[in-house]
Amino acid sequence: MNEAEIKRKRTESILKELIPEALSSLNDTRLHELNVVEVKCSKGRDDAKVYLDPGFFDEKEKNMLLRQLKKARAVIEDYCLKEQGWYKTPKLSFEFDTHYQRVNKIEELFKKIEMEKKSES
Repeated sequence: MNEAEIKRKRTESILKELIPEALSSLNDTRLHELNVVEVKCSKGRDDAKVYLDPGFFDEKEKNMLLRQLKKARAVIEDYCLKEQGWYKTPKLSFEFDTHYQRVNKIEELFKKIEMEKKSES
């Protein structure tokens, strides 16, 4: 791992801690419930994708939360900037993490296959 990768990983780690703090400082209590699963920075650390836990939100709620986060993005970035004393902060974009849902679907498929094999025997 080279020095640039270490800096990027460090930035991702710091943002993963700071973003929930920033969300809890906002007036919108709906955003307080969000959990940050992962943060991925671009190579130059100019942009960062923030992956959120979808929890039990339906699509309508997810879209509403993403709109609120888009509006609050500048405030969240400013919070991170001031907390760390950085010269600039990555431009944040938010999306819900679907990785866990895909893993669960694949596991369900494997269980179905196993059940079918057992019933054939």
